[in-house]
Amino acid sequence: MKIRRILSILCVVLLLSCIFGTTAYAAGSGDVAGAIEGTWNDASSQIKTVVNKVVFPAIDLILAVFFFAKLGTAYFDYRKHGQFEWAAPAILFACLVFTLTAPLYIWQILGM
Repeated sequence: MKIRRILSILCVVLLLSCIFGTTAYAAGSGDVAGAIEGTWNDASSQIKTVVNKVVFPAIDLILAVFFFAKLGTAYFDYRKHGQFEWAAPAILFACLVFTLTAPLYIWQILGM
């Protein structure tokens, strides 16, 4: 019974692989590099939009939360020990400024 069930699942997986698996051909001349470049040219603007509108704001939000949390813990350490530690908040602030301004220049560096 167990072998029959495994064979039926294997047959279904094989059938679905044959149905949904398609062969990707390059242009009529067989130019694979041209097909990849064409796909990249079509998708690069969409990638740029997604990165500018989703990825960078998510990173900015995470860094802002970490910056203010570290600033708060540094303040409480200052109240406890009398010495303010600037290194971690300064590094997080520099990273936050870098990611906030990155969409302005990162695409020229990457050549897009």
